Amino acid sequence: MGLSAARPPIIRIANGTFYRHHPNSTILTSSASYSHPHSHPNPPLFTDLSFELPSHTSAASPPHNWCIVGPSLSGKTTFLQLLRGQHLCFPPTARSFPYLATDDVPHRLKAPSRAIQYVGFDTGSSLGGAAPTYMSARYESRREITDFSLRDFLLGNTELNPSDVKDDEASIDAKLFERVVVDLRLESLLSLPVTFLSNGQGRRARIARALLTRPEVLLLDEPFMGLDPPTVAGLSPLLQSLAAQASPRLVLSARPQDPLPEWITHLVYLRTDCQVGSMGDKETVLKGLRRYVRGVWKGGLTEDETLPVHALGEMGRTLTGRGVQGEGLAEELAETLAAGATAGSGRDVGGESGRLGEPLVEMDGCKVKYGDKVVLGNWTEERDGRSVDGLQWTVRRGERWGVFGPNGSGKTTIVSLLCSDHPQTYSLPIRLFGRSRLPEPESGILPLTFWDIQARIGHSSPEIHQHMPRSLTTRQVLESAWADTFRSKPTLDATAQGQVDATLQWFEHELNPAFNAHSIARDDKSDTLAWASDYMFGELPFSAQRILLFLRAIIKHSDIVVLDEAFSGMDDAVRDKCMLFLAYGEAKMYPPGFSKSALLSAETAVVDSPSAVSGRVKVTGLSDQQALICISHVKEEVPDCVREWICLPEASTGLPARVGRLDGPLRTDSKRWREIWNVGGGI
Repeated sequence: MGLSAARPPIIRIANGTFYRHHPNSTILTSSASYSHPHSHPNPPLFTDLSFELPSHTSAASPPHNWCIVGPSLSGKTTFLQLLRGQHLCFPPTARSFPYLATDDVPHRLKAPSRAIQYVGFDTGSSLGGAAPTYMSARYESRREITDFSLRDFLLGNTELNPSDVKDDEASIDAKLFERVVVDLRLESLLSLPVTFLSNGQGRRARIARALLTRPEVLLLDEPFMGLDPPTVAGLSPLLQSLAAQASPRLVLSARPQDPLPEWITHLVYLRTDCQVGSMGDKETVLKGLRRYVRGVWKGGLTEDETLPVHALGEMGRTLTGRGVQGEGLAEELAETLAAGATAGSGRDVGGESGRLGEPLVEMDGCKVKYGDKVVLGNWTEERDGRSVDGLQWTVRRGERWGVFGPNGSGKTTIVSLLCSDHPQTYSLPIRLFGRSRLPEPESGILPLTFWDIQARIGHSSPEIHQHMPRSLTTRQVLESAWADTFRSKPTLDATAQGQVDATLQWFEHELNPAFNAHSIARDDKSDTLAWASDYMFGELPFSAQRILLFLRAIIKHSDIVVLDEAFSGMDDAVRDKCMLFLAYGEAKMYPPGFSKSALLSAETAVVDSPSAVSGRVKVTGLSDQQALICISHVKEEVPDCVREWICLPEASTGLPARVGRLDGPLRTDSKRWREIWNVGGGI
């Protein structure tokens, strides 16, 4: 016991203050779109922070399983990064890694950058290599030995000229490999090229690769984001067993609305100004936040702008082996708060008139195979008196579809087919906008070109996020909705330019990192959007990047809008603002102080915006001439207007896809959600 107590912590921070850049330096950038230089703000991060992660556990010192929780733009990723040694620390001696200097740590793990691994999903690098200029290039890349398999990726065999000298310390343990592959449900994918993995499969692969390097600490940035309920149910126990053995020690991050794994013991709750709001054991932190929420709602406390109450409404639920248990803080105070806390998560826009529009997407028996492996359409359906192999699916103008199914069931493949990124689009029975990708001599109809299709589809997805060039400015990302490729010159008329400006103004609080920085002069009213030409996409926080890609998908009012996990990574308040914008554009808004008015119903909480009152609305919401296709594993991230749904089966089951129609929003009724997933409860 005495020996264990004497062992130093693996991470120690004692009254440290962190900066992205040296506090005495001036970071200036300039852009061709305006003539004056613009200074990046460099506020202190986590002032006077103290934090320790124990290196060993015992009966007297139980494990500390930490989770960093906070709303959008609160600095969750930044907090994880500084635990690994990133960002400048003042004084420099305030941050140390004493355990790594002991003889208990192998030589390969002496450096914090190796001993402490970070797995996040906000980077521009893909599993399969450099990002292409356009999405379909992803499927054109399997032509050289550089297109390695998932097995090679997990084993680290990704170099063209690997050294013959093997590092025994860094070798992969065969038993660990087998366990990780099975627990993360990757065994059937080992022979596939990593470029062909779906979003959820890619996330599991990154986590698996990090676990196989046997680090001392594993930092997981929102590890459950984008994963289907069955995968989450399997991943959480695996992480729990690793945490119990402290091999490796785990630190997670999560949004306030995410259920916390039951094995989490300690919390750090972050304020919106990148400072710690509360830190300690889980029950103590939750108790303090519960007291704060109660005080604000009863009127005895003034709400702290950096600790918004609306972000805390869903916090407090627990992820267990039996599913999500417990209630959020708002539900604990009063049942009526639950409806108000997520008020306005989309509106019933279009698709309700009963009038069928023209078909925009027609798939009449689609089966996608890579070699012998079928990834979509491994079934036979009876339709209109005939048997058809593969997926049958029609999307009409004005319809609002939800596409669901477990990771690897083919959702990403469906998106690639309808966006015409997938090369098998040419050989499959698919018609887009009433036309085929191939010539139809008998009817004289010309084939659709790739660029014709791209111009008529707005698309946001983790794949778009992965391939979007980080060097584009905030404005250029939005304007690329009118371009052929991410980097080509867009064609914008005055109306389109006005829509871009109006959207940037509407979301400046969420997109401009310097919005609350007093150092940014706002005297020149004609240049208030200069920030959008100054900040690059790669400089924005993860949540802001997701918001920007969502706006890029809807701003052009394309015939088809595809939102594939578009709201993951956002906290509930930001998500609801995006949902409202999807429904109404800049015509509607929440009244000032809405975060303290959650008792209001969803309808009375929405008011006309100043733009609507003055008749200057430039950006409208989804129209009945558009079709919406939404993919999500979280019911709160499905717009309320979604009515039609399709649920894909596991590709190996041979069961057909199931389709149905909802009688109301998914968000407000768990029974509808369970009907889609064909389960009795627990998700």
